[in-house]
This record gives sequence, C-alpha cells and structure tokens, in this order.
Amino acid sequence: MKYEMRGFSRRRAIVALFATLLCGFVNRSASAQIDPLPSWNDGTAKKSITDFVARVTTQGDADFVPIEQRIATFDNDGTLWCEQPVYFQLAFAFDRVRAMAPQHPEWKTTQPFKALLDQNMQAFAAFREKGLLQIVAATHTGMTTDEFSNAVLGWTVGARHPRFNRPYTELVYQPMLELLAYLRANGFKTFIVSGGGIEFMRPWVEKIYGIPPEQVVGSSGIVKFQIDASGKPELMKLDKIEFVDDGPGKPVGINRFIGRRPIFAFGNSDGDLQMLQWTAAGPGARFAGIVHHTDALREYAYDRQSKIGKLDKAWAEAEQRNWTIVDMKRDWKTVFPEARPR
Repeated sequence: MKYEMRGFSRRRAIVALFATLLCGFVNRSASAQIDPLPSWNDGTAKKSITDFVARVTTQGDADFVPIEQRIATFDNDGTLWCEQPVYFQLAFAFDRVRAMAPQHPEWKTTQPFKALLDQNMQAFAAFREKGLLQIVAATHTGMTTDEFSNAVLGWTVGARHPRFNRPYTELVYQPMLELLAYLRANGFKTFIVSGGGIEFMRPWVEKIYGIPPEQVVGSSGIVKFQIDASGKPELMKLDKIEFVDDGPGKPVGINRFIGRRPIFAFGNSDGDLQMLQWTAAGPGARFAGIVHHTDALREYAYDRQSKIGKLDKAWAEAEQRNWTIVDMKRDWKTVFPEARPR
C-alpha cells in the first residue's frame, strides 16, 4: 500500500508536470499567433511595420533603439481620422457660427457670416482664405481656454458627419488605433504632430487615441494670462497666430516641443512631407509611412488633385525613397471602428 501510494504520487506528479509544460507550450503558441494589427490585411505595408518594430526593439539587433529614443509622430487629419469633405475643425467652426449667431445679429447681414448662415457655400467659397480666417477668429478666440475646450467637447458629442451620420470622433481609423497601441506596447512614445489647432485636439485625443494632451503638437494662437473680475486666473485666447504646425513647420514643432527626432512617422499629404523627410534623414533605422486614400466606398478616394489632403509631392518622394505607402482599400480590412450603441 505504501509503495502504491508512492507510485501514485509519482505518477500524479509526472502527469501534472506534463500538463504544466503542455499548457505553457499552448499558451506560448497562442501568444505567438496573436495579431497585433488585426484590421490590417497581410501584405507589404503591414510587414514593413512589424519588421521595423521587431528590429528596433530586439536587444542585440544591429538596429536596436533604446526605449527613450522610440519616438513616433502622426499627423491627425487624414492620417488618424477622416478629413473629408472638409477638415473637421472647419466643420466645428461652421457649426459654432450657427450656434453663436443669436448673440451676433449683425452676422445676418455681414459677410462671410451671412453666406454661411444662409448655407450658400458657393458664395462663402468666394471669400477664400480671408473668409476662413474671419470664421476661425470669431469661433476660436475672445474666450478662455476652458470655455473653448468645453465648446469642443460639446461639439464632439452632438455633431454628426454629413455622410456617415456618426460623431466625428467615431470616424477615426481602426487600423491606426491598433498601430498606436502596438507601438506603445513596444515602448514607443506616440505624438500627434498636426496642422490642426492644438487647443482643438487636446480636449478629446486622450480618450480617443490614448495620446495625452502634452503629446500633441499643433498650430496655436497666442494665449494671454489674466485675472478676471472675480479674481480668478484664466488664459484668454487672442486673435493672433503664434505657430503654424504644417509643412516645414512640423519638423520645427517637433524640435521645439518634443526635443527628439522621431524614428517613426506617418502622414497622408504634402503637408506632412517635411516631417517624413526629417524623420527619414536621421541615423539608424527609420520608418516613414503615408496613408493613401483609395477607398471611395468605405471612406473617400483622393490624392494629387484634392483641395483637402493633397498628396502629390509626398507620394512621389515616398515612391522614390521606398517609404511605406498604405493603400486604404487594399491594406485595411476595415476603416472605422464599429458604431457605438446609442
């Protein structure tokens, strides 16, 4: 009996050990098969991303990059979320004019506000850049940063895209959300570097992208510190441009606000060319990527002739330098996340 108990114990121990080893093998195999980018189709674009990340994060690899140097920058409009039929910040400004109109009866007879309130976009377009600047000044300045932030957050909740009838913040690209998470899981620090307004993006980007407001570089107006009538400190947004973070301004903004050259950058238009050039020109392993909008059915198709998100010079250089070009129609299984229940 004693012998049988000892044998039984040994057998049970052997079985338990075997089961533990088998379980570990299965778990490791399952982990190895988990796709970090499930919304990306297998192909050269996806492989170029995963190969690059593997190279720069593998100790002993010739291309290994220390974690503090793993900086990734992303344009926002057209790269992380949709930008058609107009940049979403302009849609916000247009909606703000309509919301603010009761407090400004003079707008009913004053251009370009009259054209916008009359929904006469052809007449409004005639005012060109001057008209846009007037609209932006009226809707983005003369208020505190807190008031503006609250206005932006309210708009993200209530406004709907004219084609997709979804909140604008739901029209982010699911494959890019996965890419952001994948990079962060591999020690990258992710930044937005956008021509859009920094005060417009900061209120919502952390919730949507997982990027905190201090990791947003954008165009900015001058902000003034003052004490209000009740003695409360506040920051007032003035009608003066401080910094334009577009085109050649992007590498300047990266240098000014981040302080490290990225090793990974993604854009979608000629406005991102200089950021991609600056990233690619650094020493060691570098990744430069472009989102090419080719899917008119699920999103939009546009490039060289588009007035919004024009992709011409950056596309030519990407092909010449063998940068990664993501074909939205071919490389993405899905474009937007599933609609959230109401």
